[in-house]
Amino acid sequence: MTKPSGQSAPLPAFERVAVLYHPKILATHSIAQEIGEWLAGRGLKPWLALTWDEDSVRPRIPETDLIIVLGGDGSMLRAARMAAGHNVPILGVNMGRLGFLSEMGPDNWQERLPRVLEGKYWIEERMMLQAKTWRDSTLLGEHVALNDVVISRGSLARVIRLKTSIDGDRLTTYVADGLIISTPTGSTAYALAVGGPILPPELRNILLIPIAPHLTLDRAIVLSEGATLRVQVGTDHQAILTVDGQFEFELQDGDHVDVQASEHVSYFIRLGKRTYFYHTLLARLEPKQVDNEE
Repeated sequence: MTKPSGQSAPLPAFERVAVLYHPKILATHSIAQEIGEWLAGRGLKPWLALTWDEDSVRPRIPETDLIIVLGGDGSMLRAARMAAGHNVPILGVNMGRLGFLSEMGPDNWQERLPRVLEGKYWIEERMMLQAKTWRDSTLLGEHVALNDVVISRGSLARVIRLKTSIDGDRLTTYVADGLIISTPTGSTAYALAVGGPILPPELRNILLIPIAPHLTLDRAIVLSEGATLRVQVGTDHQAILTVDGQFEFELQDGDHVDVQASEHVSYFIRLGKRTYFYHTLLARLEPKQVDNEE
């Protein structure tokens, strides 16, 4: 499949469509079946699977033209990571609580999905992060994230020391509960909860924000897309690396994590105006106020 674009290139035609549903939200299965039948009735080739069943989903992504995800933002993050590098656009049906990344709901997909098949949409590109974890000179793991990479303390309520450098130059050593390294997408997630700034999704910056810092730098820093971060862990107990709040990896004293912008991006199908983000933000954070204004 060629790279989708909302600018000048023609929008791609869809044939093979993945419909992914949440294993713990029962309603997603029945709606996924309805969507699958609807797509098949229009000559498309849908296939259904659990979003969490990555072992069976990943091998099929390269031959897929569109991914429809039923669930919350967590399901969208999973799909984005599985689709990374394959240029497959994602369309969300929000069955969760917030739905920042979704474009449809269970009550309006029948009205909106035809518009997608007719090409009446645009593609939004969102940057991702790449994180590599090292122990001495041994690569322990490599991960891609759409929201954030978080290095934090383990179960004990004790601070850790995070020696942080940017492009090889020392920045500071954070003494804190942890450190969030976020994309603009993740700026409305964990980073927002600890007081970080909100970045529009079209930006390609990296956000660095400490969690409960103790007598150390306590301000968020916005870095350029090309920045490379190295964070070395100092702890006498345990630390944890978390990717998009879904994957955990245990870190030891002396381990270091390198984070930079990924070569991959996520593609999301959008049906509304290109300024949708601000209205969606207020609708999620201050729903009563938005309702009153409308």
